[in-house]
Amino acid sequence: MSESNSTNAPMATGSPALVISAKPVVLPAPGRGEDLQVSVSAPATGGDLPVIVFSHGFGWSMNGYAPLADFWAAHGFVVVRPTHLDSRTLGLPAEDPRTPRIWRYRVEDLKRVIDGLDALEAAVPGLAGRIDRDRVAVAGHSWGAQTASALLGARVLDSNGVRGDDLSDPRVKAGVLLALTGLGDSLTPFALEHFPFMKPSFGAMSAPALIVAGDNDRSHLSTRGPDWFTDPYTYSPGDKSLLTLFGAEHSLGGIPGYEVAETTDESPARVALIQRLSTAFLRSALYPEDTAWKAAVTALEDDPSPLGKLRSK
Repeated sequence: MSESNSTNAPMATGSPALVISAKPVVLPAPGRGEDLQVSVSAPATGGDLPVIVFSHGFGWSMNGYAPLADFWAAHGFVVVRPTHLDSRTLGLPAEDPRTPRIWRYRVEDLKRVIDGLDALEAAVPGLAGRIDRDRVAVAGHSWGAQTASALLGARVLDSNGVRGDDLSDPRVKAGVLLALTGLGDSLTPFALEHFPFMKPSFGAMSAPALIVAGDNDRSHLSTRGPDWFTDPYTYSPGDKSLLTLFGAEHSLGGIPGYEVAETTDESPARVALIQRLSTAFLRSALYPEDTAWKAAVTALEDDPSPLGKLRSK
């Protein structure tokens, strides 16, 4: 790919572009039981486009999270949303033998998308030759954030507290982790029974990441309060930023969609802030000469009525 410059970098957040989308695009997935279906959205014009691979929350699919996917695509990114095996659209029964390993299948889904960028380019009309494979980011919400974090270096502890396999991917340069659950030392009995993999170690999550938490996000999976969702920032090495949104619950204002049952704290303004800050963060993480993140941080600091606070290390 050509050297990055202001022409190839994603455009400023005030200049949305025409977006092209295609779904379902199917990637062969031997051993998964079902081929992987994804949605692809991208600007209609431009080249050397960076990629965001997005992992949905529990039960969702490639059809969710349009408030984020549409915005990112309109501002210069190719956004790929796979449908994981836990999606309600697939109806996988609890007794399915794949169920205990779905968290691993999820991680493999994201890697399969990155492996399949050639096939995705070929399948989407007008996209061929326009993807920059050297600038790939991951993002996710809730369980999807845990999935994405594995590619950034997070590990899962076993029952003895030993760190599991390193599933990180050097092709992934940065991430946006939305409502990512914290350490596993405060799980409720329900979580221990149904989500035994929810015991992360963030000590090796070294890739740059923006972590977004709501200060009113109270999970039935943990005995702790909203501070549980700040653990990924607290316990990971540097080059991290934490956006704490005031009054936000688990949907962070409506990132899965504004009119869905899971949006208990609908706030278009809160979603707009996430759109702007996540875009600016990824632009500057993938293009080090880009000043979008610095400008976005200053704008939030100067806001007389901010919707959240930002910390960085």
